This record gives sequence, structure tokens and C-alpha cells, in this order.
Amino acid sequence: MILCCGESLIDMLPRESTGGEPAFAPVPGGAVFNTAIALGRLGAPSGYFGGISTDLFGRMLARALSDSGVDFTLCPRPGRPTTLAFVTLTDGQAQYAFYDENTAGRMLTEADLPALDDRVEALFFGGISLVAEPGADSLAALCAQAGDRPVMIDPNIRPDFITDPASYRARLAAMLDRADIVKVSDEDMAWLGTTPAELIAGGVTLVLETRGAEGVLAVTKAGEALVPARAAKVVDTVGAGDTFNAGLLAGLWRAGLLSRAALREATLEALEPAVALGAAAAAITVSRAGANPPWEDEL
Repeated sequence: MILCCGESLIDMLPRESTGGEPAFAPVPGGAVFNTAIALGRLGAPSGYFGGISTDLFGRMLARALSDSGVDFTLCPRPGRPTTLAFVTLTDGQAQYAFYDENTAGRMLTEADLPALDDRVEALFFGGISLVAEPGADSLAALCAQAGDRPVMIDPNIRPDFITDPASYRARLAAMLDRADIVKVSDEDMAWLGTTPAELIAGGVTLVLETRGAEGVLAVTKAGEALVPARAAKVVDTVGAGDTFNAGLLAGLWRAGLLSRAALREATLEALEPAVALGAAAAAITVSRAGANPPWEDEL
């Protein structure tokens, strides 16, 4: 399986009650959780690892994973609360207020980490789960145990959520040093003070620089290629990047390129279909409300 490691949470999405009052609807989400869901819906062998509470919201998360064919048998199930993210939308762009103290995901420890056996063929990390300790340190330790499995990281940096920038930078730098695939936005690179070329020079095999409506720039040692975005009527952008990550990984898996050796030897031409699948899947997600990735037959 492709094991997606990191946060699951409940997105509290803005709605209006029948009486015309502002309200919020609970919807399963979280960047890494969304990627696992999208992978499962695209027919790839998807796994999820993170702390899933036994509370009401945790049961919602477990049900959503099961419904999309995601293996979550490696997850610890503590009684701590589930992380909540209250979402507001401005011109379709999502902004978040997180409630994450003492939660099932944040309090993940190294004792909770799974043994990486033959079922796990690749790992994905990202999102806010890489920010807050002790969970972030535990995930970094799991990344260090990846062995010869390919690792993808999407830092998806949210500056307002970071309380200890120095610690976060050091943790992320160590994980990026181990990464084979990295997806970054302009905002991510500005905060990190890096470029795709510098990431490649540091040992990353494939960098995906997202450029919004322009598409995605795929960068390797051999050069770069711009894969155009798919036209879509945008309802909101919740889960779009997460769906792209899943499409990319699913495309690499389908093409037999999801190994460190295959990635290093692949040409840009061989990698482009996977990038295009990510773009196509993301275009469907932005066309509907919330993080609702497409199923394989929708593509």
C-alpha cells in the first residue's frame, strides 16, 4: 500500500441553517487524510496512518476511510478528541482556524509507530501534522525508517499555525533531505527560502511546483516540463492539492514508477502522465464543495 502518514480532522464547513443563521457542517478532512481517501477512490492501494479518536468525529473519519477502500489497520485509536478545523471561504479560497490541543493526532508518540513491513511500498507525509509536537517528531521518525521505499512530502505550510519556526524548519529540512518527491507552492518555497533546483541538488528526484491556473511544473535533474491545469468551474479549493498528490502517486503506481530506482531512471516524458492525472483529479475536486475527490470512473 501507499501509506499516507499525518493528520485527519473534521473540517467545519460554513453553511446556512434553514432559519438563515450561520452554521457549520462537520465533514471528514485533513490534508493527509484527503490524500489517502483520493488514492483509494482512484483505485490505488491506499493506507492511512495517524491517530484516530474513538469519539464521535473519530468514528466519522474511520467510516469515511472504509467507504473509500483505505486500509487504516495501522492506526492507534486513543480516546483523545479529534482535531477540528473551522473553515471560512473568501472568493473560494479556504482559511482555517484549528483546534488541536491534546488531540488524537497531535499526541501521537514513537511508541505508536507501525512496523513498516512488505505491505508498505511508499510513504506520503505532509500538512499540519509536521508542525506540532510530539506527533510531528513521531512522523519524522517514521520517515527516517522508510528504508528504500520512496517518500513524498507536501509541506503545505500554514505560517499562522507555526508556533516554533526554528524547530519546524529543522524537522522539515531533515525530512526533505530524505524525500524522493516534493510538491511545493510559491508560498512554500518563499517560507522555506528554496527553489526546485535547490531541492533537486539536495537529492530530491522529482519536484512538483504548483502554479495555480497555469498548471504544475515538474522538475528533475534532466530538466523541467509544465503540465497544464484542467479547466474547471471553481466552487472552492478545499482538498485540491491533496487530490493532486493522490493522482500523482496513483499515476506513478499504475506506470510501475513508484520505486526509488524507477523514479531516478524515469524520463520527464514518462513522468508527465502521472502529473496530468493529478491535475485532472484536482480539477474535479475544485468543481464541487469541500474535499470530495473523484472516483476512478469519473476520470
